[in-house]
Amino acid sequence: MMIILQLILYCGLFILLVRLGAIGGGMKELYFYPKEFQKIAFERGLADEAETQKNRKRFMIPFVVVMFLSLVLIVGLWNRPSDFLTAYLQSLLFLQVMNWFDGIVIDELWVGCSSLWKIPGMEGIPYTKPWSLMCKQRILISVIYIALAVIPAGIAFLIGRL
Repeated sequence: MMIILQLILYCGLFILLVRLGAIGGGMKELYFYPKEFQKIAFERGLADEAETQKNRKRFMIPFVVVMFLSLVLIVGLWNRPSDFLTAYLQSLLFLQVMNWFDGIVIDELWVGCSSLWKIPGMEGIPYTKPWSLMCKQRILISVIYIALAVIPAGIAFLIGRL
């Protein structure tokens, strides 16, 4: 039951960080939109490509650091796994839940249904990915996370042994 609470908190942190990044509207996080959507926004003069890339770096670097450290602290200090396999499986679970949460809840439901993400001047241009494409991307990321989960698991396991 504790792991479910931790997953809810982890996904809540994800939502909070994304929402903070979007203060002022969806244009602040234009880099999350499909490339075709971005291209049209640049062509229409609604956004600057260089500024969009700067915004991406300003958001993504702290976002990745915070989410990574949160994962390591939850698994390593809160759960204190007794062996590396347990740390790996917990890390993998958190990464997989975050991946699918991002695709389904954030991208498809929140972005697809909230006016926060609608950008003036881009009416009629699809700004969410089709479900089939989202699922394909999430499956690919799921496979990648199988390998990447070793990194937070190793750090969490070492921290948990202190």
